Amino acid sequence: MQPERLIRKYTNRRLYDTVASRHVTLEDLRRLIVEGEKIKVVDDKSGEDLTRLVLLQIISEQEQFGSPVLGSELLEMIIRFYGRPAQALLSRYLEQAFTTMLRQQETMQLEMAKALQTPFAPLTDLARTNMELWEKMQTAARDAVMGKAPDTKKSTDDKKGT
Repeated sequence: MQPERLIRKYTNRRLYDTVASRHVTLEDLRRLIVEGEKIKVVDDKSGEDLTRLVLLQIISEQEQFGSPVLGSELLEMIIRFYGRPAQALLSRYLEQAFTTMLRQQETMQLEMAKALQTPFAPLTDLARTNMELWEKMQTAARDAVMGKAPDTKKSTDDKKGT
């Protein structure tokens, strides 16, 4: 498991990436996460872990300015789970559902990449099969014209089922 990338949040609300040694925006953090980085955001003075709050800010911005993923009805359902015994169950369920969905998406992308690398493989197999059939047909036609009898042993074996 890769280490978390430490981000410090200062009192002036600025975020500082300790790995890149530069100030970053929420959009920069979003890009890092999309690329697979794990981040940990801490308050510079108190050392308090602010990761969840910053992640929620990133989601909030995406929902407000991008294409929303979380519709109003879904958000209402999630809110109804808070404080109930099933809250932990919902959290585990959503985590597993997203993990499964991401794996399926990765598998689909790999399959699409394979298909794009060899897009003519199915057609090549079909052409090969057609050529084999064409050669058998030509051989049979040539044998018929030349008066050569078909392989009777094979047709006798086929009738016997062996």
